Amino acid sequence: MERLTGTGVSPGVGHGPAYLMGAAVPEPPAGSRHGGDVVAEVARAEAAVERVAADLSARGEAAGGEARDVLAAQAMIARDPVLSSEVADLINAGTAAERAVYEAFMRYHDMLAEIGGYLGERAADLADIRDRVIAELAGLRTGGLPEKGDTPYVLVARDLAPADTALLTKDVVAAFVTEQGGPTSHTAILARAMGVPAVVACAGATAIVNQTLVLVDGATGTVGLVPSEEEVAAAVEAARTRDSAVAAVTGPGATADGHPVALLANIGGPRDIETALEHGAEGVGLYRTEFLFLDRDTAPSEEEQEAAYREVISAFPGKPVVVRVLDAGADKPLGFLPPTEKEPNPALGARGIRIMRIFPDILAGQLRALARAAEGESAHVQVMAPMVATPEEAAWFVAACRAAGLRSSGVMVEVPAAALRAADLAPGVDFFSIGTNDLAQYAFGADREVSALAGFQDPWQPVLLDLVAMTASAGVPCGVCGEAGADPALACVLVGLGVGSLSMAAPALPWVRAALSRHTFDQCRAAAVAARAETTPDAARAAARAHLPALPDLGL
Repeated sequence: MERLTGTGVSPGVGHGPAYLMGAAVPEPPAGSRHGGDVVAEVARAEAAVERVAADLSARGEAAGGEARDVLAAQAMIARDPVLSSEVADLINAGTAAERAVYEAFMRYHDMLAEIGGYLGERAADLADIRDRVIAELAGLRTGGLPEKGDTPYVLVARDLAPADTALLTKDVVAAFVTEQGGPTSHTAILARAMGVPAVVACAGATAIVNQTLVLVDGATGTVGLVPSEEEVAAAVEAARTRDSAVAAVTGPGATADGHPVALLANIGGPRDIETALEHGAEGVGLYRTEFLFLDRDTAPSEEEQEAAYREVISAFPGKPVVVRVLDAGADKPLGFLPPTEKEPNPALGARGIRIMRIFPDILAGQLRALARAAEGESAHVQVMAPMVATPEEAAWFVAACRAAGLRSSGVMVEVPAAALRAADLAPGVDFFSIGTNDLAQYAFGADREVSALAGFQDPWQPVLLDLVAMTASAGVPCGVCGEAGADPALACVLVGLGVGSLSMAAPALPWVRAALSRHTFDQCRAAAVAARAETTPDAARAAARAHLPALPDLGL
């Protein structure tokens, strides 16, 4: 069979007829002018933007999990005031709304795409939002996927928009193949969360003819065209062997020689419970409670919060449920709070525990609701605060938890100060949970919302591994929450650094459990030492894998 090659970003084998996503919304004609009513034209553009943003948010809420985070971020891009201002300026100069949207978005899109890499992947988000707004203005239809048939199809595209793929399921789509994108693209993120094989950066993918039988190996990055029945059977059997090896590893997470590692799930609310249990989560390592608070003009009542918390807590009897209190500010503003001082850099402003100290009643109400939700339940409810930097902040939070009747309280280590002086924070808290994304942001002075700096977010950065090691050695239980632990090789390294629990999107749990079960604790420690000895993420990854010989057997 003819083969195309790309980058495998989600393991597994999928096959089926190809479905090629349709062409993009046509470019509005250059020089398009409106009829002269500037106010009406600006209002028309703003209304279209808001409809698109609301649709993105609604699709994210319906999908849940990783898709909710991705689409919430896209909705924020759509509502970006800088883009809105540029659109309005162009309309004021006489440009029609459709063309104004196109030119304003393209100005930033081209800047990002020219740099490429991770930045190019974020440019695709701008292009998708641009097309959706233009389609709204012009009355055109966007997206459009085939109805579920008897055979799952392979979705092929130049790039895939999260809004089009967020509601897909494994029984509808067999695999994703894109011509663009990379390991950090939204296609990769959503495919891993869904457990669907995916290959990105596959040159020639959009030349595949609709209904062509396609065989996709998300581990090797191979896309086969018109495979024979024997070739499909062989690939499926090889994948089944790998999947069986992964599925055969059950029970609590542990290394080959019995060193325990709690494998937990990240969730955003009750709708994520079923997936977590299906994939063998030993509890919840990160319950993101902010989804109860975002996109609303009034705070949720304590009764509403209690009901949501209890539904999650009761689903994990006898297991840990780690709840992060409201993480607001920066990229997650709250509409019901009074305005505070304008911040030139919100990532360095009042966010996390800092904003809760400004509005302590919000935290107190949340803690009371959590305490009531935990009453009569056997789950081990643990509560943690984001963005803690000092022992004084940690002590304030622990006191608030104790006052509400919550017995186990800890802090997220996201600020280098907390990692560097973890030994000072340890005596006052019950546990640490490391948020690697924010820890990287502040360690490198690289805003995680600025795509051009995304290379600093690579969790294999040796200096980030150093900070994890310092935190894990401080003397209290230490976990990592976030997708850093979803990389099976990096999971082994984190365990070797002293981390005792890993929390991630639920579909990644079986692969991490299998990878740990194939390696001893000494191998994990050797991999961690080797990774920290390097100076670049790629070198650290390669050095670690040299000490983890069973990964290829799992197709990793």
